[in-house]
Amino acid sequence: MSLDLSIKKDFGGFVLDVSLQAENEVLALLGASGCGKSMTLKCIAGIVKPDEGHIIVNGKTLFDSDKGINISPQERGAGLLFQNYALFPNMNVEQNIMSGMKRFSVSKAEKKAICRETMKKFYLDGLEKHRPSQLSGGQQQRAALARIMVSKPDILMLDEPFSALDSFLRWELEQELMRVLEDFEGTSIIVSHNRDEVYRISNHIAVIADGKVDCYDEKTSLFAEPKTYQSALLTGCHNFSRAEYLGENRVRLIDWNTEIVCEDCEEAKYIAVKPGLVKLERNSGGVSAGFRVDKIIDNFNEIILLLSADSVVSEYSSLNVRVAKEEWQSFAGSRNINLSLARENILILNR
Repeated sequence: MSLDLSIKKDFGGFVLDVSLQAENEVLALLGASGCGKSMTLKCIAGIVKPDEGHIIVNGKTLFDSDKGINISPQERGAGLLFQNYALFPNMNVEQNIMSGMKRFSVSKAEKKAICRETMKKFYLDGLEKHRPSQLSGGQQQRAALARIMVSKPDILMLDEPFSALDSFLRWELEQELMRVLEDFEGTSIIVSHNRDEVYRISNHIAVIADGKVDCYDEKTSLFAEPKTYQSALLTGCHNFSRAEYLGENRVRLIDWNTEIVCEDCEEAKYIAVKPGLVKLERNSGGVSAGFRVDKIIDNFNEIILLLSADSVVSEYSSLNVRVAKEEWQSFAGSRNINLSLARENILILNR
C-alpha cells in the first residue's frame, strides 16, 4: 500500500477524521471549501500533527500516535505544492530549485547539473536569475513543481494547483501537470473543488465533507452513480428531493410533491437527477406535474429552466433543467411544465 492513512485531529469547532488508502496512482480529494482537504495534506506533510492515528507512505511510518513516531517535515519525503506556490521571494529560480536538494549529499556542481536539466524539463530555460515576482503565475507554478521534483518525493501532493490562474492558463498547466503525474511513480494527491479537473486528472476520488470521507470510489463509477447527497452534489447534480419509502416499491418525493415506483429503494434518503436528464412532457403523465417556470436562461446552444414545485417551499423544491433550444421552441410561452424522469436517470442516495 503506497499510502495508508487514518488520522484524527480536533480543532475545537471542527474535527478532521479521515482514513484513506491508495496505491501508486492519482487520488483526488474533492470537497467544498473548509471541509478538511488541505488539512489532510498538511498532516501528511508534517505541518500539522494529528491527535491520533497513523500515516504510512511506501512502508515508511511518518506518524503513529501509538508508537510515538512523528518524523519531521524535512525527513518525510512528502512534496507539497501550496496554493500560493511558496517560492522563496529573495531567491531566484535556480536557487529556489536547488533548495529542494538540501537533504542530498551531492556536490554543488551535480546540483547545478540536475537543476539545469529540471529547468529544461519544466520549460524554465532562460529564467534562472528571475525572482518569483518577475514570473507569471504559470512560471511560478512550474518553478515550485520543479523544486519539489528535484527533492525526489515519495508522495506528491497538490493543493488547489489551478486556483490562482485564469481559465486559459488553467487548461494549459493542467496538461503540463498531467505529464508530470504520468512520469511520477509514487502516489499523487490532488485537492480540488472543481469536478471537471478532478475527473480528467485522477484515478480514484475521495469526497470529503465535514472532515470525513463521505464517499470513495473509482472516478467513472462515482460520477455515473454517486451514492450520497454530497457526492451527487459535487459531481454535478442540482436537483434533489428528500425521499420517504412508503412500502410496496413506492417512494414519496417530499419536495416535488409526487411519488415514483422504484425497486430496491428502501434505504433512500434523497433522490437526485442531473439537469440534462430531465425531460419535458406535454401531458400529465410525467413523474411530477405542476412545476412552475420561474426563470428562462439563454445559454449558448441550450435553454436553462429554473422551475419550482407548486405548493412546496423548501431548499430542494427548485429544479434546474437544461433543454436544447429547438426542443424549447414548442414549449415557449408555457408557464407550467410537466416533467418525465426515466428510472435509469434517477439517482437513489442513501444519505
